Amino acid sequence: MRTTTARRMGTALAVAAALTSMAACSGSGGAGGSGKAEAGSAAGKASPVAALKQVQQKTGGIRSAKVDGTIEMGDTVSMKQSGAIDWADGLTGEMSITYTGGAMGEALKKSGGDGSMKARYFKDEYYANMGAAMAANTGGKNWIQYSYKDLAELGGASGEVMQDQARNSTPEQGVKALLASGDVKKVGQEDIRGVSATHYSGTVDVAELTAKNSELDEKQLAEFKEQLALAGVTTQTVDIWVDENDLLVKKAERGEMKTGAFNSTFFYSDYGTQVSVEKPAASDTVNFTELLKQGGTPGGTS
Repeated sequence: MRTTTARRMGTALAVAAALTSMAACSGSGGAGGSGKAEAGSAAGKASPVAALKQVQQKTGGIRSAKVDGTIEMGDTVSMKQSGAIDWADGLTGEMSITYTGGAMGEALKKSGGDGSMKARYFKDEYYANMGAAMAANTGGKNWIQYSYKDLAELGGASGEVMQDQARNSTPEQGVKALLASGDVKKVGQEDIRGVSATHYSGTVDVAELTAKNSELDEKQLAEFKEQLALAGVTTQTVDIWVDENDLLVKKAERGEMKTGAFNSTFFYSDYGTQVSVEKPAASDTVNFTELLKQGGTPGGTS
């Protein structure tokens, strides 16, 4: 019994960390896709900084999109995910996630699953469903509920990162990262899934990130530095591709964290898509903190 409880505690914690990576990468990268064309485009017609400020304003004004992409975090985890998200009031949406490698993915598979799951995101919490294998360890309930508040309280700094990532998933964050870099460059015109897009690139060095070389205001810069520091990021290279409507169609990030290298690539489409997601039935849900109580400690070792 103790071994089973320990296993499910470790799995539940792994899910908590992995699911918020969606918020981290999609949120810090922005959004993109196809919308109604407007006369003219900032891309290619102005300096990189002026163009990106226009892109930031445009993407920031649209509150939903479809997204798909990949994430790799050293030997910890690699995954694919797709779905639709809305960020009008916090992050809401539903994603299908498949773990393709890494220690975390292997741990989840050892729990009896196939490495795939569904995730439903809401303003203050999210839910994970890993199928029948996990339900066998949760009294037959298919969904685990995670409160950002509980994770922040239980996880210390890591919990704060989760909470911050999820609550700051706005589409213009990737553009802000480029503006903060101080060396944003226009790379050129490229084809992204059949769409002509302008490619911009820049590298953020956290140690050298100052208001002097940034196009962000003091408050925006402070918030951005805090987000990077919480995640343990030392350097971050950001590339974005912007269509003729000044919307992001692709975002790629790579860099170094305290836990190793990370890479992410995401594609965005269908701006303004309707996102409708319902909370799972209470009768089919178990709260993460209740699982912790059963295990004795977050690691399930007591």
